[in-house]
Amino acid sequence: MFEAVIVGAGLAGATAARILAESGKKVLVIEKHKHIAGHCHDYKNENGITIHTYGPHIFHTNNKDVWDFVNRFTEFHYYQHKVLSYVEGKLIPFPINRDTLCEVFGVNIATYEVEEFLEKEVKKSKFNNPPKNFRDVVVSQVGERLYEMFFKNYTIKQWERDPEELSPEVAKRIPIRTNRDDRYFSDKYQGIPKQGYTKMVENMLNHENIAILTGVDYFEVRDLFKSELTVYTGELDRFFDYVYGKLEYRSLRLELKTYDKQYYQPVAVVNYPNDYDWTRITEYKHFLNEKSEKTTVCFEYPLASGEPYYIVMTEDNMEKREKYMEEVKKLEESGEYIFVGRLAEYKYYNMDQVIEVSMEKILKWLKE
Repeated sequence: MFEAVIVGAGLAGATAARILAESGKKVLVIEKHKHIAGHCHDYKNENGITIHTYGPHIFHTNNKDVWDFVNRFTEFHYYQHKVLSYVEGKLIPFPINRDTLCEVFGVNIATYEVEEFLEKEVKKSKFNNPPKNFRDVVVSQVGERLYEMFFKNYTIKQWERDPEELSPEVAKRIPIRTNRDDRYFSDKYQGIPKQGYTKMVENMLNHENIAILTGVDYFEVRDLFKSELTVYTGELDRFFDYVYGKLEYRSLRLELKTYDKQYYQPVAVVNYPNDYDWTRITEYKHFLNEKSEKTTVCFEYPLASGEPYYIVMTEDNMEKREKYMEEVKKLEESGEYIFVGRLAEYKYYNMDQVIEVSMEKILKWLKE
């Protein structure tokens, strides 16, 4: 008899399973993939390079509780993520900072002049205020020229939509700097597990009170297990049998190529907003500073369907989400269900946020 059934062995499910197991609950984790760790799954290839199966994952957080929690299960390589953007034939620092402006506009300004410079660019531009969509948010921060260069076509490639059709929320994650900090994230704690994410999740699930079933679809076996609690981390609309219609998810086609050279590009990730069909190229050996005579890179091509990676924040999808979340609320109030994670809440989360929310929801349930 299991007291808790967890649907999904990604970060949300593994965090929930560990906390429940440590509280003395017998837990069963059911995972439809044949592997654990969800979309942060990784493995070492034949050249000793750690490959992120579903594209690059960099752990970053300002939450000490989350950082302390993951450090119980792995040692971290203290990696600080840097990204370049291939624009007009040049590799330019991204996110936008003082050096980006100097490179693009051919100026030489001090960091204290960045804010004023961007304000002038914004004044020259047209946008809705308050912002009605993705474009409005970005243009209101950096102006039209930088929006056209770095954001517009990348967004069209990524979402297959005009940026004006996307919710302003989508632009919330875009960092813009007024200094020379060229790191993609500025969080206090950043890094990548030294032995990989899969090993970290394996360690999280390694507890006498946790049993794991992989390669099993929860919906085919749900009637076999009666438990006090079900923690669901799968697709929100599927749980309710699409009663309010299908929610949209974007997917990716990832193409790996190995080259007979030390390095392919100067940083781990290079964005391609305007050229080619891929959105970015990731060179994996940068992450853990791995030594190999060869290098493996990953070309990312956005897809309309397939493995669900990203939620699509359009008005239609967010209206459907509201209806589904009303149903979730009723189930969670019963105390028998918890919905957590990107797919189950149809919400954009970074890895640390997934862990934080999972920790909060489980600890609250245990107190009740």
